[in-house]
Amino acid sequence: MNGYFLKARDFLKAYLTEGHERSVKAKKNILASFLIKGASIGISLLLVPLTINYINSSRYGIWLTLSSIVAWLSFFDVGLTQGLRNKFAEAKARNDDEVARIYVSTTYAILAIIFFAIWVIFLVCNNYLNWPKILNVPAEMQSEISLLAVIVFTYFCLSFVLKIVSTVLLADQQPARSSLIDMLGQLVSLIFIVILVKTTEGSLLKLGIALCVSPLLILVGANLLLFRGIYSKYRPGFSKIRFIYAKDLFNLGLVFFIIQLAAIIQFQTANIIIARNFGTRDVTSYNIVYKYFSILNMIFTIFITPFWSASTEAYQKNDIGWIRNGIKKYNQVNLLLFLAGLIMLIFSDTVYRVWLGKGTVDIRFSLSLWGFLYFNVMMFGGKYVNFLNGISALRIQFISSVISPFLYIAVALLLIKYYHLGVYSLFIASVIASFNGFILAPLQYNRIIVKKSDSSIWYK
Repeated sequence: MNGYFLKARDFLKAYLTEGHERSVKAKKNILASFLIKGASIGISLLLVPLTINYINSSRYGIWLTLSSIVAWLSFFDVGLTQGLRNKFAEAKARNDDEVARIYVSTTYAILAIIFFAIWVIFLVCNNYLNWPKILNVPAEMQSEISLLAVIVFTYFCLSFVLKIVSTVLLADQQPARSSLIDMLGQLVSLIFIVILVKTTEGSLLKLGIALCVSPLLILVGANLLLFRGIYSKYRPGFSKIRFIYAKDLFNLGLVFFIIQLAAIIQFQTANIIIARNFGTRDVTSYNIVYKYFSILNMIFTIFITPFWSASTEAYQKNDIGWIRNGIKKYNQVNLLLFLAGLIMLIFSDTVYRVWLGKGTVDIRFSLSLWGFLYFNVMMFGGKYVNFLNGISALRIQFISSVISPFLYIAVALLLIKYYHLGVYSLFIASVIASFNGFILAPLQYNRIIVKKSDSSIWYK
């Protein structure tokens, strides 16, 4: 037995230390991310039945829908954090720590100004919003939901600023540490929810406070710890704010902003469309399927996350062979996850009953099938999109992102209102609207890396 253990240890050690320095760093992060994401998935799966049992499936649907609406706040990020990710990685590759620190400080300053202004505007507007009509719930819930909206809105505003530290980690090819911050936030949320279940009656407000305060505490701690520790030379400071550098962030960030906006519309309007056309109970069903099959995407994300910033470095150093080898390996991962997803689909009904309890939520097989197909389409295109993001070749993705949200909403409403299809219409619409990922992005990668086309449209 000890012999097998020693062989496994030696194999793992060799796997983690052999190869290009960039690959070694990626492999170490992938292994660490597996452990962290495994814990994160476990916590996420525990949170769903706990929260449903605490406030019932209909009220849980209200929470999900309200969170989706408030998540539109990322609209005001204007792509700055994604611009920071590329600019920070480029500056670090040049060993220009001073410029990297200026980019970090300037991004903190701009986002703090933007989200403080948005927060104040929301506090004023919230008094005039008819939340029961917006969410299709009883009128007597106006006061409760209005206060919950303030709590959730405040959380999102603060978290968007504080999460810049996660962007720095991603730019430095340290996705495992970024995932650790998220996982610890989930863990504290789980602890708070368990305490609520044991000591209080079901309350949307208490649930909102628990789920919002927990990650904020972890984010504050991460900012203090990292910027006083390993990233002290990049620590944001008032003296390092240079708004003239904002132009670089905005030029790149504006493109990411449009791409992000398309993603927000495509992913966050789903709950709103379901709530208004089917009811908040169906929002819960949709999100359970989404969460179940998103496990596949979470696993794939562990592999693909280092590829973005590693591509930035590799492309600048003209290491084309490393990029092509990376895409080949990601195709193999796609195939393995497709097979794993098939097994998940076959046993989905059994998993739902064990996970949530018999009769808690009614989920049809068609919804699970389209959820499975959607995530496989997303994972297939993800490796190409990450590479193109890393080298800032965004023009084609930008154009498709202008089209995709309109296509998504049009297809979804057509399937629901004209063809009278069920909630799975949202997954079908998502697949169709994701044409950039599974058609255009692979073509663009092929033109840049394989064909080495002279046409500039592929490189911008």
